[in-house]
Formats: sequence, structure tokens, C-alpha cells
Amino acid sequence: MQSPPQQSRRVRGPQSVADCSSLGGLFTKAAALGKLDQQLRQHLLPTLAEHVRLGGIHGERIVFVASSATWASRLRMEQTAILRLARTLGVGARILIVKVAPLPAPPVEPAQRPTLSATAARHLRAAAASIPDPELRARLIALAALAGS
Repeated sequence: MQSPPQQSRRVRGPQSVADCSSLGGLFTKAAALGKLDQQLRQHLLPTLAEHVRLGGIHGERIVFVASSATWASRLRMEQTAILRLARTLGVGARILIVKVAPLPAPPVEPAQRPTLSATAARHLRAAAASIPDPELRARLIALAALAGS
């Protein structure tokens, strides 16, 4: 009786997105589009800039996304200036396309961590003094040290 053939499996750990061959190019392109988006929008009126985003570049077309038809119309009025600026930044765009779609929500800032009161820190130190386990005692003292920081 023959033993079943063994399959060789190559196990790999986590990789950076930039190191994945299939995603590396996409990551680079997204970073370049993000930078170009910032460069183009900083030359717009601030009220207009917060309602539009660069959607992409397709050949000679530069695509923007606006949050409403009103902002799309205002962006179209800036078409000549946007295309001129894009050409100075190295983008060979000749046509501006504006699409209307809801913009993604801005990233939520993490909530502030609650601070440890001085009274709680005092109780943690007292508890640490009464515990014989050195590792637990060290952890309680470290936690008490976070008070007010």
C-alpha cells in the first residue's frame, strides 16, 4: 500500500499591503491619487473643497465626485482652472467630469480615554502593597502610575 502524496504548503505570516504584489501597485496609485486630490482641492474655495473629492483619472479625463448637484455645478465653473492646475502637476487631463454621489464620512476621531483619578491610583497602590505575587504587584503599580497622565 502506498502512502498518500504529501502536499507542500507554504505558510506565510502577515505582510504589509505595499509588499503584496497584487496590491502594491494599487496602494501606490491610491496614495498618488490622494496626494493629487489634496493638491487640486487646496486651490479651490474652502467651502467648495469640502464638498468635492477627486474620483480618478482615466486617460484624458479627470473625474471629481461632488456631494450634491449644487456643488457639482460650482465645480464645473472652476473647470478651466482645475484642468490648468492638473496639467502643471503632470496630469494630461483635458476633460473634467463631475459625478454626484455622497462623499464618505470623515474618519471618526478616537474617544478620549478616561483618566485615572488620584483616589483610584492610591487604592491601586494600597492593593499592590498587600499582594504577595510580584508580577501582579508590578502591574497594579504600573496602572496606578497612569493617574493624571
